[in-house]
Amino acid sequence: MKRLLSSLIIFPAMLVLLAGFKADTGKGRVVEKPAANKPAIARPAEGIQWLTIEEAFAKIQKEPRKILIDVYTDWCGWCKVMDRETFKDKTVTEYINKKYYAVKLDAEQKGTIKLGDKEFKYLAQGGRGINEIALALTNNQPSYPTTVFLDDKFNMIQPLPGYLKAKEFHQIITFFGDDHHKKQDFESYKAKTYGTLYPAK
Repeated sequence: MKRLLSSLIIFPAMLVLLAGFKADTGKGRVVEKPAANKPAIARPAEGIQWLTIEEAFAKIQKEPRKILIDVYTDWCGWCKVMDRETFKDKTVTEYINKKYYAVKLDAEQKGTIKLGDKEFKYLAQGGRGINEIALALTNNQPSYPTTVFLDDKFNMIQPLPGYLKAKEFHQIITFFGDDHHKKQDFESYKAKTYGTLYPAK
């Protein structure tokens, strides 16, 4: 948690805001079939509305919003625990869907990821490879899970390695989501501000 207190990190210049990307696919929404004479009603899907990083990058071009990236691998046990517990917590889910574009990023993804005119390729190394974008997002120190926070212009706020329980995670996502990190350090926010804003949590 002490890493959260470190000064904010500037995201590598290779992920700059660019124009002209894949259109919004409308994922994360469920459309109910209309009754005989009632119009269809779109309602949010249950759980976190996960996107690919390309989809999130496209969305900020039209509607800027912070981005939360879950950098994981298929073999990571703590990643699965976080999926099962932290990411299923109702208050976490509701806040993320309201304030962030949430991205699931497999660090070992073999396909090339294209963001604007930048391409991130899979690097085969040792027993397991890694995608270049996972290296960039973790400051060349990959650890799983790592939650990465980007601002609404795709600039780095902070990568945060390690498993986080639901309450601690809610403190962190609200700290960044409502820009408290621009006004105070995390320990002050956690000790004073958070309890006032979220007394029931």
